[in-house]
Amino acid sequence: MRTEAVTLPGSPERPNEDWVAAALPASGAGGTVVVLDGVTPPAGDTGCVHTVPWFTARLGGALTELSASRLDLTLPEILAAAIRRTADAHRNTCDLSHVRTPQATVAMARWDGTTVEHLVLSDAALLLRSPDGSVRAVLDDRLDRVPKEVLRSLEATDRLRNREGGFFTAAADPAVAARAVTGTTPRAGVRALAALTDGATRWVELFGEGDWADCFGVLDAEGAHGLLRRVRALEAAAAEAGGVHRGKPHDDATAVYAEL
Repeated sequence: MRTEAVTLPGSPERPNEDWVAAALPASGAGGTVVVLDGVTPPAGDTGCVHTVPWFTARLGGALTELSASRLDLTLPEILAAAIRRTADAHRNTCDLSHVRTPQATVAMARWDGTTVEHLVLSDAALLLRSPDGSVRAVLDDRLDRVPKEVLRSLEATDRLRNREGGFFTAAADPAVAARAVTGTTPRAGVRALAALTDGATRWVELFGEGDWADCFGVLDAEGAHGLLRRVRALEAAAAEAGGVHRGKPHDDATAVYAEL
């Protein structure tokens, strides 16, 4: 069993708002991976005195602990419990009802000797590779279905944030866990998996360097750091050519790769 996790900040002037963790029991019978992408808020009030990295560290730590220790809970139940625990840590100092309260996208996987569970919320991605080499991408495409012209308006985006007909992120309401894309796969049907934030999925979704199977091939051959190096090179070339991508020339980028 081999696991590699790498995260790179988008800018040395800003703290990395991503979170990544992998936990493997000493018995080797299973494991869990957790990837979060903190949502960078626009300038202005968020109702919270804490930073996005504070939030992702709290939520990511809770998700890692619970997914590794509470095998009696499903991943949606774990996400709900972790959101509740994180909210409890700052509900007395912050306005958690604010639409821009700290929040994050989520990709998780957990496996034992028989089953691989998965959960994705918002624009993180989880890739599952079968023994025959085929790759299945688990995606939550609700944000992609929002018209791009709508997302150019901060007010319009706020009206769609964690609302029916819009998109969902892990913020302060545990009920959002029921909105996640979830499922299970027999352990025999998964040889390896990867979880990526949207800073890493740029290789496929923004730059079009290949499909998800090609992306997994890069991870397999060059590791998580190899994929992120490729993304940074593409971003640098685009910036040199005058391209502007999603408002960020470089985004926080995180990838974790696990062979089961």
